[in-house]
Order: sequence, then C-alpha cells, then structure tokens
Amino acid sequence: MTNLAANLARTAGQHPDRPAVILDDFVLTYAELEQSVRQLAGWLRGQGVGVGDRVALMLPNVPSFPVIYYAALRLGAVVVPMNPLFRKREISFYLEDSGARLLVALPGEDARAAAEQVGTQLMEIGPEGLSAWVHGELATEPVEEIVDRAGDDTAVLLYTSGTTGRPKGAELTCDNLQTNLETVNETLLHLGPDDVIMGCLPLFHVFGMTCGMNTAFAAGSALTLIPRFEPGKVLEILQRDRCTVFEGVPTMYGALLAAAGTSPPDLSSLRTCVSGGASLPVELMRRFEQTFGCEILEGYGLSETSPVASFNRPDVGRKPGSIGVPVRGVEMKLTAPDGSDVDPADPDGVGEICIRGENIMKGYWQRPEATAEAIDADGWFHSGDLARRDEDGFYFIVDRKKDMIIRGGLNVYPREVEELLYEHEAVAEAAVIGVPHEELGEEIAAYVVLKPGATATEADLVEHVKSQVAPYKYPRTVHLIDELPKGATGKILKRELRER
Repeated sequence: MTNLAANLARTAGQHPDRPAVILDDFVLTYAELEQSVRQLAGWLRGQGVGVGDRVALMLPNVPSFPVIYYAALRLGAVVVPMNPLFRKREISFYLEDSGARLLVALPGEDARAAAEQVGTQLMEIGPEGLSAWVHGELATEPVEEIVDRAGDDTAVLLYTSGTTGRPKGAELTCDNLQTNLETVNETLLHLGPDDVIMGCLPLFHVFGMTCGMNTAFAAGSALTLIPRFEPGKVLEILQRDRCTVFEGVPTMYGALLAAAGTSPPDLSSLRTCVSGGASLPVELMRRFEQTFGCEILEGYGLSETSPVASFNRPDVGRKPGSIGVPVRGVEMKLTAPDGSDVDPADPDGVGEICIRGENIMKGYWQRPEATAEAIDADGWFHSGDLARRDEDGFYFIVDRKKDMIIRGGLNVYPREVEELLYEHEAVAEAAVIGVPHEELGEEIAAYVVLKPGATATEADLVEHVKSQVAPYKYPRTVHLIDELPKGATGKILKRELRER
C-alpha cells in the first residue's frame, strides 16, 4: 500500500504509547493520533470527501494539522497545504485553481469570504482544536480502512511560491513523498522512537512536511511544534524536550545565534542539524557549530522535488558551503545555456541544476505547457538554480538563475558578495540584488541588517567587500535596514527588495 496514512497506522500499532505530537503541555500519543485521524476521516467522508477530492489545509503548526492531513489521505483525497497568513485574494486563487471541496482554516473573515466567493465548504478550527469532531457532538463512525492508492496518484498539491507569476500547483505523488521520506531517514536522519524533532518549519511547506512530519511519523519519533517561529521560545523548547534533530532555513540559524547571545543554552541533546530552503552562508554555519557544538548538514531541494534532491550525508562526509551529492534514487547534472551538459571534469563550469529521479513531481496541476517547460522529454527537471560541481561530485550553489546580476556584460553571483558581507563582524543578515543602470545594464546593491548593538557604516561595508573581490563585483550601494523581507519559512524575498 502506497498511501502515506499507512505509515501512521503501522507506527501506532508498534509504538502506541510513544508521544507523536507535542505542543507545550499538550501531548498526543501515536494511538491517540491514529484514533483522531480515523474519527476525523469519518466526518470528512460524511461531507462527501473521497478519492481525488482536494482538501485545502490552512493552519499553523498545531496538532490539528497532522490529524486533518492524514485523515484526508486515509480517504484517498489530495491535500492542498496553504499559508495561514494568506488573505482573501490569495485564498480565493488557491481554492479556485485547485477546485478544493473543503477548506480547513482558523476562524477569520478572509477565509470565510474566500470560501463563500468560490463556493467551497469551510471547516473552522477554533482554540479547542478538533475535540468536537473527534469525541464531541460532531463525531461520527471512525474510518477503519485506508484507501489503497497507486504510486503515481497525487497525494499533495503543493503550490510553488510564485516568485515568477502566479503560483503553480506541483502534483506530488504517493511514491514521490514515500520514497523521499524513506531516503531522508535511511541516509540522513536515522530516526527512531527515542528521537524528538523540533518542528518549527511550517508543516504547510514541503521541507517541514516531508523532512519533519512525514519522516517523524514513519519512524515513530516525536514532533514538537511551535505555531510561529520565535527564536527565544525555540531555544527553550530545544532544551525542554531534549530535541535530537533541528531542521531550519539559514535565517533561523542566524536568529537562534542572536537570541543565544553571550550565554548560549545547553543543546547537547542535539545530534543532527539540517539546513535547506536557501544557501547557508559558511560563516553563519561556522559560528552556529562553534556556539552549540552540533554539526549542520546542508542540502538542497524544491517543492517540485518532494523536496530532497541532494545532501551532505554522514556516510560520504560533508563540505561546508556545498549542498552535497545527489541522494539515493536521484540523478543531478549541470546544463549550459545552450542546453549542452557542463563537463563533469570542469570544476569551474557553472550550469543550471537539472534533476531526474523518483522525487520529481508528476507535473503542474492543469498546466501542461508549464510542465513541459520545467521537465524535458528525458525526464530532467530544470531547477533554475546555478551551481558548479567539484572533482568529488559535490555541488555548490552559485545562485538562482534569475538572481544572477549582469553588470557591464560580466556575471556577478550575489551569493559570493553575500558571503563576504556575512564575514563582517557587524553583519547579522545580508541580501544582494541587481538594480537597473542606464550604462551598465545592472548595478550591485546590498541590503544589510546589523547585529544588535553593532555599528558599521555603509561605506565600511562597501570597503570590506571591495578589498576582496574584482572591481566589478563589489556593491556600489549598501542599505542598512531593520529587517529583511521574508517568506513563510524565513526565506529572504529578494523580489520585494527589487520592488523597493
């Protein structure tokens, strides 16, 4: 059986009394989680939800999220995860585009208005969670059976962030998600029933969904949740629950360092830290490891790749600054602008990362042209990310294809400049973009957030970079700002900086 709901049922049978979900003082054991899923599946079935129906799930990291997610999958439905911060316009688009039968959300005017506009049934989850549906007045007969699904059936419709136009729904199949969670656990995390994963990555995002929730429940580990990322609170939970695994994006690592200050807490229970979602500055990696004594393994993936495509793995070693090597069941290569393959023997050759394997989405929901543009005739998914590959087969992200700056005909990769800015002792965060220039086409601009209490002038930072790179690469302007714009996972949104 390829239905992901079977993983939870199996784990509940093996470890019924182990904690599955933790939220502060609230603990849900695997037996309780499985029973809640069965009960809720009964209610969903009573509402007409069945095989192939789309169930939109717009919740923060609360225990109701995994219950609804697995209840929908149990019935053979397709889950459509959504950011709980969405407003009416965004919600309406997701509901209309996916054809969702049901929207599950926190009480709010935007969700109500959007559901009414599109004609989607709305299920509102208040502070009491799912108690009414699981053992209260709305409880119905539980669903004992799990609908068998084919490997290429769609399980999750995950919309990409829409950095280029409107979001597109990546159809992730049962096989995509199952093989990816198995690979993550067997080659990277090695989870068991005694492990506790810090669940601060949004579960509606593919990183938190696959590497956090789905992998934890298949392995019998506990997932400790925090509805909104607050670095001080995360440090407290890491200590309180003796977390063994932390998964985050680079900005989270920077925020935890800043929150720890000069007297960092004891995080000796941590055995593995995982970073993805964006390139992790090497200097930030070094400072975090030095402070907390836990090695960070950096990897790479996208919504369209379920997500994991490559990683620095314990069994093959790691290289700071690298996204590692392709994981099991996945191939990667670099492609030049003319479509030819970059010579694997050329360590300086830069090309677009192309990925092929069991993790690649079925396609974009109802967008055959976009699918054909992203996945070529030979099954290679074109990522839009530029990288180089060293003699050992390790890949190093150079930049997003669309983020590359062409200044006076010369290519400048923002990541190289950002790495130098992070090395300045006063810098907490940095982002580099290209801005229009009449003569050069593009000029280089940097946006920098300083560490609390630190001082540096814009001229200081320009000089710091200028002294270490070729003349065409340093930023001509540096803007000191209070905070960088970020998406739901903490990823820096360069498009918003460009719009400024």
